[in-house]
Amino acid sequence: MWGGIKGGGLLAFLTLLLATPAFAIDPPYQRQMERLSEIMGSLYFLQPLCNAGDEDWRAQAAELIELDEPDEDRRQRLAGAFNTGYTAFSRFHRQCTPASEEALKRLLTEAQRLARDIHTRFAE
Repeated sequence: MWGGIKGGGLLAFLTLLLATPAFAIDPPYQRQMERLSEIMGSLYFLQPLCNAGDEDWRAQAAELIELDEPDEDRRQRLAGAFNTGYTAFSRFHRQCTPASEEALKRLLTEAQRLARDIHTRFAE
């Protein structure tokens, strides 16, 4: 019935199984939060480059993460997404160009849509 597990082997197997750490299940909005964090990282780089306002996107992302109260794994993934967004634009944009300005507009629109969607669907 248990394959090759007999007697003490079954007990050892169950002990090992129960001792394995359980991984937290992500909330249903995790992908959207990661994308929003990535966008905020991109905005954190692009906005000052194009003199397009003084919003502190890093502080906004930190506050968003704190409000969500994620476990350490999720916190690291959200921070990593922010850094990915920042790095993606810092590699190719050294000065504000029409492409930078267009990216900024599109990212702001997407961020607003995501924030509204997360709030509408998942806020308590």
